[in-house]
Amino acid sequence: MKIICVIPAYNEEETISEVIAKVKPLVSEVVVVDDGSSDRTKELAEIQGVKVLSHFINRGQGAGLETGNQYALKEGADIIVHFDADGQFLAEEIKDMVLPIAKGEADIVFGSRFLGKKSNLPPFKKYAIIPLAHLVNKIFTGSNLTDPQNGFRAMSRKAAEKIKIEQDGMAHNTEIISKAFASGLKIKEIPVTVIYHNFGQRFSGGLKIVKDLILARLIN
Repeated sequence: MKIICVIPAYNEEETISEVIAKVKPLVSEVVVVDDGSSDRTKELAEIQGVKVLSHFINRGQGAGLETGNQYALKEGADIIVHFDADGQFLAEEIKDMVLPIAKGEADIVFGSRFLGKKSNLPPFKKYAIIPLAHLVNKIFTGSNLTDPQNGFRAMSRKAAEKIKIEQDGMAHNTEIISKAFASGLKIKEIPVTVIYHNFGQRFSGGLKIVKDLILARLIN
């Protein structure tokens, strides 16, 4: 079974080498999508000997994931894992993410910070951004997933073929959930660990997600 891990990265020179080194032994292939970084992210990823795809400008995490998904599908991936470049996820939990798909129990698996494993969630994120994300997720998808803004996920080839990510920015999380439910895919959530190294996300980020989703709904 071919497992390809897609790592979108924007100015992550401090963590990218360590993240790749930890993920690489656990999957069939790692592809880093350098999203117009101005630092050494691309160079350091290439030194690690993994496939690196590049955006000439910074397009956003959603765009990076879609670029990676399309590459993985062309390379014959059976399972695609989405993994952040900033070191906040644990590579050893990849095996837990892909297992339900390998066993035929799920087409797409979402990680959750709220199903038993502890994460050092910043208070502002916990009490402001996450509740907003839950509300937005409920409004736009009708689902009750416990952690709609978690970027650690795995999808089968079938799921990746059905879900085209059109939201270039952070609204892609809700978009993926919405399309997964709309496509009738088998969905599962499992507990994952998230380690925060900085607490810089602001409320404005959550508002931008809402704006992007509303605009997408109006256009479609």
